[in-house]
Amino acid sequence: MRKPGLAAQYALLVLASPIGLYSQGTPSADSASIKSFSKFDFVPGEKIVGFEDFMDGEIGDFPARWNTNASGEIVTIQGKPGRWLKFTKAGVFVPELIPVLPDNFTLEFDLLTTTPFDSGDLRISLALLTSPKELLSFHTADRFTFSANPRADFSSEVRKEGTSQAGTRSETPQFTDKGNPIHIAIWRQKERVRVYFDDAKISDLPRAMMPVGAYNRIVFYVHNVYPNNFYFLSNLRLAVGAPDTRNKLLTDGKWVTHGILFDVNSDKIKGESYGTLKAIAAVLQENSDLKVTIVGHTDSDGDDAKNMDLSKRRSVSVKEALRTEFGIDAGRMETDGKGESQPNDKNDTAAGKANNRRVEFLKR
Repeated sequence: MRKPGLAAQYALLVLASPIGLYSQGTPSADSASIKSFSKFDFVPGEKIVGFEDFMDGEIGDFPARWNTNASGEIVTIQGKPGRWLKFTKAGVFVPELIPVLPDNFTLEFDLLTTTPFDSGDLRISLALLTSPKELLSFHTADRFTFSANPRADFSSEVRKEGTSQAGTRSETPQFTDKGNPIHIAIWRQKERVRVYFDDAKISDLPRAMMPVGAYNRIVFYVHNVYPNNFYFLSNLRLAVGAPDTRNKLLTDGKWVTHGILFDVNSDKIKGESYGTLKAIAAVLQENSDLKVTIVGHTDSDGDDAKNMDLSKRRSVSVKEALRTEFGIDAGRMETDGKGESQPNDKNDTAAGKANNRRVEFLKR
């Protein structure tokens, strides 16, 4: 086995130290079951325009597509898949995904904290930053901000045209520090903003954003960093375009979704896929003569044959979920997989790869 480089050795030392999350050999926790998300109505946008899983960066470095006035580093976490951005100092962290946030979009990411987590505050904002200097004082900008703190209730604030307006406050019992990531989803529809923590809708504000105005940044603000208390972020997905399941399937004969997610290199469906599965199930339930072929697709990473097999198994998992969770007759659904053979985007960027990892429903 090849000896890891200095950066990788450093990351392993960090994670084996007292501030690390897990001891050597701790198994990865299973994804939340689909059933636990039975009230989840979030459906992500149709096209992914920004994606960050930190696979393009080096372990120990700050990611190239981000800006900050503090510091952070890309790390791996024992027992958890993928790479994570560790916020190591208090300050502002801004992913530079697209120049302007559209009127309608969805934003998702996974958030993890050290265990145990004693104190610290992370605030997430959709903001209008008019100059680089505002990176240091974004709290004066027009924005929608909410907190994500496992030791505090959810709270949000709306700031418009230079003044702060009332937000919301609610309990967040599902956000704990038990060592599992929480999946956070944000859904903007012009002025309206919904926020979800795992399977629960935490906030729904109809006037959270200005009706006009180019909000241009997603801001993660770490208010305080205490010894051994850190936030880790991964799998950030920004998508645009309102899904139109019914018309695209019935009229166009095809519906493509990036909202059915799976564990890494697995056919196990993640719980946050429930809203998307529910949307396609509703079309099938309301059109009893409609039959579909479910087709899985992957990106080009890895072995061609393994990707082909994985895509086929994933399509079977989707069929089984629709049958068991929503009562769709198995005889109305066929399955297929195309692996990496039919990309609909380039495979040379993180967002392009994310767009290629998809499930298609074809009318037949």
